[in-house]
Amino acid sequence: MKQILNQLFDHQKLSKEQAREVLINISQNKYNTSQIAAFISVYLMRNIAVEELAGFRDALLELCIKVDFEDLPIIDLCGTGGDSKNTFNISTLSSFVVAGAGYNVTKHGNYGVSSVSGSSNVLEYLGFSFTNDIGTLKHQMDASNICFLHAPLFHPALKSVGPIRKELGVKTFFNMLGPIVNPAQPQHQSVGVFSLRLARLYQYLHEHSHKKYAIIHTVDGYDEISLTASAKLITNHAEQLINADYFGMPNYTQTDIFGGDSVKEAADIFTRILDNKGTIAQNDVVIANAAIAIQCFDQTKDISECVQEARESLESGKAKASLTSLLTIKA
Repeated sequence: MKQILNQLFDHQKLSKEQAREVLINISQNKYNTSQIAAFISVYLMRNIAVEELAGFRDALLELCIKVDFEDLPIIDLCGTGGDSKNTFNISTLSSFVVAGAGYNVTKHGNYGVSSVSGSSNVLEYLGFSFTNDIGTLKHQMDASNICFLHAPLFHPALKSVGPIRKELGVKTFFNMLGPIVNPAQPQHQSVGVFSLRLARLYQYLHEHSHKKYAIIHTVDGYDEISLTASAKLITNHAEQLINADYFGMPNYTQTDIFGGDSVKEAADIFTRILDNKGTIAQNDVVIANAAIAIQCFDQTKDISECVQEARESLESGKAKASLTSLLTIKA
């Protein structure tokens, strides 16, 4: 690690293979916590290179517990986190809306690091039991159109990093990795990122894959469609700047989509929205993000049709039924 750190401190970048090797060595406990913290801190002070990100991704996919849904078409909806906006759990709610609309979702998530409540926090609060048992995950998918992959159970390589990330309490390059290391490797992905530069990195990685993708960054900093400002949308076929009018919706403010100050508050918002008792702003933001995912799943659909599907899933109770079904399945 000393050689790697000196290389980085000398403003040099790692090759893809070097980056892969470092993460594998971290998984094998070859470095102490001070070395790992120093390594992470480098990327708090300078941008990560695409070769480094690709190497870190390859290592985690190589080391993870894989989930094989064979030929079943699946999608993941997630954000990188790290935007420090403290919204409610928009991508997780959108995942249940998409599932309720009849699409198969493999939601990859974790506890919040730089926010009050990550997807794992809110689902755990609601009584969900995390599992990496393949049979249970397939049962979840069959019954609910969704399964939840709690990242630490599938990425044991990162066990030693978790406490360090928590102590740092800020976004790190591991936030960047979450959406691209889903152990089910879905063929479709709708992902929100906290910066336009990261959107470009993801675009480069996805262009060299077979995924259908939608990469989202709202220009005022959100890692999702927030309806507070215009958003950059990058897909396999196009790159465009979209706004609330694109969805037939009004603009909202940051206060309208605030996520609360505790996991309990976040969970209360979560359940109210699925009970179709959310505010118009909360519902619209969830529906907009779900619509982007539905269009990513079926790129022949017009966005207005996708908005209609998402709204029907939420307002009819199908999204809530998907959550209720998921919560009843135990490992």
